[in-house]
Amino acid sequence: MAWKPRSVVDERVRFIEAVHREEDDISALCRQFGISRKTGYKRIGRAERGESLVDRSRAPLSRPGTTDERVRDLILDARHAHPTWGPRKLLAWLARKHPRLELPAASTVGELLKRAGLVRPRRVRQRPDPNLSSLATMDAPNAVWCADFKGWFKTGDGRVVNPLTITDGFSRYLLRCRAMSLTHTELVKTVYDSVFREFGLPMVFRTDNGPPFAGMGPRGLSKLGVWLLKLGITLERTAPGKPTQNGRHERMHRTLKEDTASPPAKTFRLQQRRFDLFTRTFNEERPHEALGNNTPASVYVASPRRYPVPLCEFEYPDHFELRKVKRHGEVKWRGEFTYISEALAGEFVAIEPREDGTFGVHFGQLCLGGLDEDGRFDRTLRDA
Repeated sequence: MAWKPRSVVDERVRFIEAVHREEDDISALCRQFGISRKTGYKRIGRAERGESLVDRSRAPLSRPGTTDERVRDLILDARHAHPTWGPRKLLAWLARKHPRLELPAASTVGELLKRAGLVRPRRVRQRPDPNLSSLATMDAPNAVWCADFKGWFKTGDGRVVNPLTITDGFSRYLLRCRAMSLTHTELVKTVYDSVFREFGLPMVFRTDNGPPFAGMGPRGLSKLGVWLLKLGITLERTAPGKPTQNGRHERMHRTLKEDTASPPAKTFRLQQRRFDLFTRTFNEERPHEALGNNTPASVYVASPRRYPVPLCEFEYPDHFELRKVKRHGEVKWRGEFTYISEALAGEFVAIEPREDGTFGVHFGQLCLGGLDEDGRFDRTLRDA
């Protein structure tokens, strides 16, 4: 016959029965059942009052910190409207919309979202340390603009979308988010042209090393880069494999994907409508912690460097010799042709004599490399 263990409640019942039978004094019974006299008298009192011997719930009868039902509904509605916003952004947004409303702490909102099934755990990634030593400081609007392609995907009708995005690094203002089928230089230049006409010119343009932002020529110059230099804009490129050097822009891309392309729209045109709505919300509605929970639109101002402007004709010291780059990227030097870059076709480069017998090759403020003693171009001779 199996042994049937006694439960805690059974032991309490036996204790009360022993008290009623007056088998021993209370102190001896408490020692026998392994409880304190205080606990023993508490159980006797509960039995005399006809109360259950089962442990009472320790949960408080009232919860002063419980979120008001109206506030909870507003938080959940805001989250459904902005499914990628976290607790702090939701609270900042609600505080603007309902300034007299008493809102809970961000941790309370986080727990509320978890209980409602509106939070997905995020996989933690190890990220390399950013190396910003050679990059300009984003200390004012239009000091640095950032541009990139988000990465292509297909809409429901099978069309390829390459979103081209441009942001102001200081204010995080999203200047453009344009759905594009191709990434050709002239198409990108058209988008740049429209942004410049609306917002003016930045001091620095930061991109990665992919086309059409960069090319295979010296200093990574591309046709697009040459045009920007002649507009008086400094070019910056992040180091290969260092997306954190453009971290603010990359972070915006993650939100862009979550809000507009998960899943993609049914058609190319509908996808652009999503981008337009996202741009307005990102700039005018979404709080940004780095801006004190203000919106990018409340911080950004257009550039005083207005566009269009005449393209620069670079000036060089008198002892530099000018050579025009031919259609195939070559210049003629001492009766021979040497290849430099097709990106510079039609432009003038300046050749500087050096004491070691080589010649530096310059385009504007950039030293592209040098010509060796035999007249051959070598991009590694920049520091000669």
